[in-house]
Amino acid sequence: MSRYGQGTETPGPDTRRPQQGLGRVWLGIAGLVVLLALSPALLAEARAPSGLAVVPLTVHAAEDVHRFEVEVARTIPERSRGLMERDHLDEDAGMLFLYRDTQSPRNGFWMYRTLIPLDIAFIGEDERIAAIFTMWPCGSANPSECPVTYPGVPYRAALEVNAGLFEAWGIEEGDCVSWPGSVGHCLSSAAEEGKGPAE
Repeated sequence: MSRYGQGTETPGPDTRRPQQGLGRVWLGIAGLVVLLALSPALLAEARAPSGLAVVPLTVHAAEDVHRFEVEVARTIPERSRGLMERDHLDEDAGMLFLYRDTQSPRNGFWMYRTLIPLDIAFIGEDERIAAIFTMWPCGSANPSECPVTYPGVPYRAALEVNAGLFEAWGIEEGDCVSWPGSVGHCLSSAAEEGKGPAE
């Protein structure tokens, strides 16, 4: 009779294997429960088709607060590609270019292989818009023939949206911009403004 045949009840390493297997199953189920519990945190940072993270961004304008969902370009390759070869950008969408260090006023943006006109806001250390420009697509296949938009001011971030949107929404130089991970200058400014006399 085989060791695994009828009547084989002698406890031994082989007869304990099903119990060990059940232990592994329970361990796997517990791991899945933990993963499902953590999934909102893991999925909190959405991804665009480009693979870039998408985060909420708020512009605190004088007359209103404007909210965007922007792709974030953090690395040199991501920033170099930017919005190249896109033929559409939703009204409340855009791209936020983030830098570790303050960028020189001579570090500009160009529109090589960019198909849609864009507004760009250069954002300073204080998270306020320091300069705004409109950039037009460059039809040349030669990158050296594409004009460069220089901000003329130092900046730590830049925001690109559809051309004309800043003017249409009343977004101007001096407006504060906030996003997840920003220092929080906009919140500080709002708190300071709230200290004034009650109306």
